Formats: sequence, C-alpha cells, structure tokens
Amino acid sequence: MARRVVVTGLGMVTPLGTGVKKNWEAVCSGVSGIGRISKFDASGLSSQIAGEVKDFCSEDFLDKQQVRRFDIFIHYAVASAKMAMEDSGLKINSSNCQRIGCITGSGLGGLTMLEHYHLVMQEKGPRRISPFFIPGMIANMAPGQIAIEFGAKGPNFSIETACAASSHAVGEAFRFIREGITDAMITGGAEAVVTPLAIGGFCSMRALSTRNDDPQKASRPFDLNRDGFVVGEGSGIMIIEEMEHAVNRGANIYAEIAGYGLSADAYHVSAPHPEGEGAINCMEMALNCAGLKPEEIDYINAHGTSTELNDLSETKAIKAVFGDHAYKLAVSSTKSMTGHLLGGAGGVEAVFSVLTINRGIIPPTINYETLDPKCDLDYVPNVARHSKVVTAMSNSFGFGGTNASLIFKAFEP
Repeated sequence: MARRVVVTGLGMVTPLGTGVKKNWEAVCSGVSGIGRISKFDASGLSSQIAGEVKDFCSEDFLDKQQVRRFDIFIHYAVASAKMAMEDSGLKINSSNCQRIGCITGSGLGGLTMLEHYHLVMQEKGPRRISPFFIPGMIANMAPGQIAIEFGAKGPNFSIETACAASSHAVGEAFRFIREGITDAMITGGAEAVVTPLAIGGFCSMRALSTRNDDPQKASRPFDLNRDGFVVGEGSGIMIIEEMEHAVNRGANIYAEIAGYGLSADAYHVSAPHPEGEGAINCMEMALNCAGLKPEEIDYINAHGTSTELNDLSETKAIKAVFGDHAYKLAVSSTKSMTGHLLGGAGGVEAVFSVLTINRGIIPPTINYETLDPKCDLDYVPNVARHSKVVTAMSNSFGFGGTNASLIFKAFEP
C-alpha cells in the first residue's frame, strides 16, 4: 500500500512579500505585486513591467560570502527553505539525514549571474571571471545549497521543465516518499529572471503584456482583454513528509498531497495544444493517482498565465475533464497578483493551494473585468471567497508542451 504524504512546512518569497504571512494576506486582499521594472533600464523594450521581489534582504538568510557567490534565485530558494524548515520543526541529524532529500525546479537557473559575467568577460577579459561563477548559477545548486545548509543527504536534484518545473519537483518528491525511498523532502522551486536578456527574449516572442502604463492591471488571466503574461520572480518551498513520520513527531499538518500527474502535449515548442489534450491527460492522471472522481475537486489553482492561448486551452481542458462539474468548480489564477514565476510558479502556487484548504479562503483572479465568452468558468473574480475547500488541484504547463498537476486535500488521520 502506498504511503501517505503530508505538508508540514511552508516558505515563500514573491513580489507580494517575504514570508507566508505577507503573501497570504496579499492574495486574500487582491493585491498586485506588478510594477515598472527597476532592476535595469527597460525603456527600450515593448514590455517594461514585472513582478519584482521588493522587501527581500539576502543577508537575513545567507552570510555575506554566500550572497556574493550565488545567483539571486538561489538566495530566494535557500530563504524559502529556511522559512519552511522553521515552520515545520523538522530536525535533520545523523540518524535521519539519508532519508531526507531536496528536489527543486527552476526554468532558467542563474541567468542574472550569467548575464553579469558575460559582460565581465567582454569588458575585462576571462581572467576576471569569478571561480564561483559556474557553481553560483547552475540550477541544481539551489537544492544543493539547501542540502548543505541542513545536512539533507537523501536524493538531491533540480528539475528544468520550463514553467512546470517546480510542480514536477513537488510531484517527484511526493513519489519518493510514497514509494518508501525517503521519509521527508524539501521541495518547490525558484526563479529570478527579471533581466534584460529574459525580458527581451519574451518580448521578441510577443508573449508579454505591454500594459506599461497600468502595471497592476496587466496580469489579467481569463479576461477578454488579456494581452500577455507578466514575468515574476521568487520562490515557494514546502516540507513534505510521510504521514506517520509527521504525526509521530507532533508536526503541524497543513494538508495531504493526494495526486500527481504529468504529460506532454507533443504539439508545439511554445503554444499549448488548442484543445488542451496534454492538460487533459495530466489532470486525469492526477485524479487517478489520488483515487478521486472529478466531482470531488473543489478548487483549481489554474496555470492561468493571462495569454490568449493558454487561458483558452486550459479552460477547454477543465471542461473536458470535469464535465458539468467544471461550472461548479472555483478556478482562480494567483498569477494575476504575483505575475508568472516561470519555473518557480508551481512551488508558489502549491503553497497557495495548501493554504486555500487550510484556511478556507479561495484567492481571487484580480483584474477580471470583461467576460471572454470562450472562458466562461467561475474564476473567482476580483474578491477572495470564504469557502470550505476539501480538495484542490494546482496546474502548471510549460514550453515544450510539458505539463504537471498536483492534488492536495484536507488531512484526515
């Protein structure tokens, strides 16, 4: 019999703030974390807005030497992991360290550091490149540094599956525990690519919102007048454990992870399948994994990017999987407030899904002003909703047609 897996610790850094408390208060209040880009001069770009982390101090979580040596996405990941570990009360020692691991996701890794040292090489030559450049920017250094911080000697790797990366990370960590390979995992994801190259690349794809004069209204998933996504940055990390392991140590249990699905569209490098075939397969796999019927899902934290193609294909997929129940579901996109954290999105949205169950409040989709007749579900428009949520699904879909769905449910011993 498969072992049960529960969530015992949460940590977050997003454009809405540092820490779970700030983030939860912000999403429940419908606050936007989107603004004009301040990290570099974006005046020459068609999109000049992003969800930047504003209140984070790296030195609160890492020593000065680590701050210099690691890309900012690693700072966010380590900080979120420290908050989650403190929240969980989990202690790693010589007796359990080999049964505790870390898996995180990131779409692009240390792009900030990569761009910096490319300029250093061009302007000052290769001798001025730091010896810490490579280990400071590779994606797997996020779980690697987290493991070093806490002495977690179990499975350790990073997943790079674009915008589905950290949902895949949570799902794979869930499987490690479920199958008896580990007893606890530190998992989630981080991303920090508000950089000239990343924003410029997405602008070239015409994927980003150009609502530069009204940044807080730019991310508007499922709204008829959506015009592209907004890049965000940050991290979401969870501590997950085998149920008896958590119960026996008296841990606070937020929710249970019940299901995980993953699939491929096998359709297009960047566009989702127009009928949502991959998303359909992914959600159905998660339901089968959880042993749940479609009508047992109460809430979906949608991928909901605020792009014309994604929002429509995800809506179609939800209708195909859930049938008539699709119109009874609450479906919202917290990307309307955080922006799209790319490879870090699934980790942040998993935390929000867990809190939705735990607190009985469904975050809204803000900036929902004009109905799109093709997107006609209950997107929890503009105002959070107090409602008992027993089961929640979180969707993440990425470039290359890679998909992940997670299902969480209220914990019952």
